[in-house]
Amino acid sequence: MESKILAKLGIDPAFIFLFMLILIVVLFVLYVNVSLKYDRLKNSYASFMRGKDGKNLEESILTKFSELDGIAKIIKQNRADVKEMYRRTEHCIQKCGIVKYDAFNEMGGKLSFALALLDSDNTGWIMNAMHSREGCYTYVKEILKGESYVELSEEEAEALDRAIYSEDYMSSETESTSEENEAKTIRKEQPRKAAKKEVRKDTNKEIKKARR
Repeated sequence: MESKILAKLGIDPAFIFLFMLILIVVLFVLYVNVSLKYDRLKNSYASFMRGKDGKNLEESILTKFSELDGIAKIIKQNRADVKEMYRRTEHCIQKCGIVKYDAFNEMGGKLSFALALLDSDNTGWIMNAMHSREGCYTYVKEILKGESYVELSEEEAEALDRAIYSEDYMSSETESTSEENEAKTIRKEQPRKAAKKEVRKDTNKEIKKARR
């Protein structure tokens, strides 16, 4: 049965039916999408609200805050412990310098040595071990802030300088070692280059003879 209004407007009822069908399908798809999102949100909410021993959300939040306070106290205590450790390590042996030498002319092999052991404030001890045929004699001298109230021998003074300026000595030794390695590499490469030149000369001579 056709409507008089639709007939006057010139609209086919089939188009209206098709439009309503498409609209219903779109609304159904949107409904399914919203339902899925709601289910996911509901599950997330249920898992969020679910606590141990039936505790509610407020109690859970308060518990977490108390745990955070405990963690903050532990961090504060750890910082204090680290500062105390740094303070104590300042008085530990941090610098070392050693010089080996021959204490007596008749002795060889540099069995005697002067050893300087200092903390971060350049305070510590110098131990001098003098090796002879009769035995080994050890002497200890105190160092306060890089200075000794007792006269130091040449080897002891050098050991003290090595300990105080240990970083400079290490860098200079590293540079000298690298220079020695480069020199060794150059010395090894020179015979190889000379041999290659000789081989090339011989090869060129053979080529010239073959052309003749």
